[in-house]
Amino acid sequence: MVDVKLENLTKYFGKVKAVDKLNLFIKDKEFLVLLGPSGCGKTTTLRMIAGLETPTEGRIYIGDQIVNDVPTKERNIAMVFQNWALYPHMTVFDNIAFPLKMRKRSRAEIEKRVKEVAELLQIEELLNRKPSELSGGQQQRVALGRAIVREPTVFLMDEPLSNLDAKLRVYMRAELKALQKRLGVTTIYVTHDQVEAMTMADRVALMNKGVLQQVGTADEIYSRPINLFVAGFIGSPPMNFIEGTVKEKNGKLYFDANYFELDITHLKEIIEEKATSSEIILGVRPEDISISKKKVKDGIKTKVFVVEPLGKNVIVDLRVGENIFKVETGVDFKANTGDDVWMLFNKDKIYFFDKKTSQVIV
Repeated sequence: MVDVKLENLTKYFGKVKAVDKLNLFIKDKEFLVLLGPSGCGKTTTLRMIAGLETPTEGRIYIGDQIVNDVPTKERNIAMVFQNWALYPHMTVFDNIAFPLKMRKRSRAEIEKRVKEVAELLQIEELLNRKPSELSGGQQQRVALGRAIVREPTVFLMDEPLSNLDAKLRVYMRAELKALQKRLGVTTIYVTHDQVEAMTMADRVALMNKGVLQQVGTADEIYSRPINLFVAGFIGSPPMNFIEGTVKEKNGKLYFDANYFELDITHLKEIIEEKATSSEIILGVRPEDISISKKKVKDGIKTKVFVVEPLGKNVIVDLRVGENIFKVETGVDFKANTGDDVWMLFNKDKIYFFDKKTSQVIV
């Protein structure tokens, strides 16, 4: 197997820069997910690795070989697309066998490989059916089988689960992750779905506007975001943000958000060292806020804006001035719109970001 390395990979479409100096190393046998919103450059990156787009600048290595000028068919990669693109007139057997037939493999080898792949994907009983006779999940397995049968050194997957219903998508996430580990094939997987990325990836590479924002494990990106975009993109519900200023009073340091003040003296040294001005942004995740119907020490008085029951828990939207804070709490918390409640931040779980640079301070 091989690793994949991207060096200063850049792609322009006319004057539009789709990918900007992307540097990324995907380790041998790793499952790396390219994550980001629509238009962030993730699919363009995948297509450049596949040879379907030509880089404007930079280099693509598959193993030790620079493949910028190597045709797609000679890169020994296999792609699975959002649209599975099965041949409707062919049986499942022939769809899976197609790459081997194109390489003029012997009939015996084709039958052996298709049978092995069908057993791996648990679709042996479907081999004589046509794609129109299959469910969405079954069609997706056939598309995977067609990719696997080639024994590629790299898998490239572009939102392969997005056409499945929600329940099947959850099931197939686990199936696909387990399959990749069994095969041990270096895999680069594109999605805009953060849950898909966090549950499947060995590492996540988060992109925005063509620029790589952060690379790390799901826990690293969730717990230690490096900027406002990462902090706001990862997490559901997303992180709460509120702008404010740093003020010093009586030897103590406070975060002043107009509607409340927060004593942050314990962070005084790091904020003074890293903040470029007195204007900073507080970030706190919904699960790191507690709420009470009774006044609590250091609590911030708010009003319930709306309550969102989710079965196992409840999201309570609180209005603080012109801001809405989302709080995740247990189903035993009962409140109605307009009720006065107090929210309390877990001070060990709050973040501060520089308003000017968007970079994390602490």
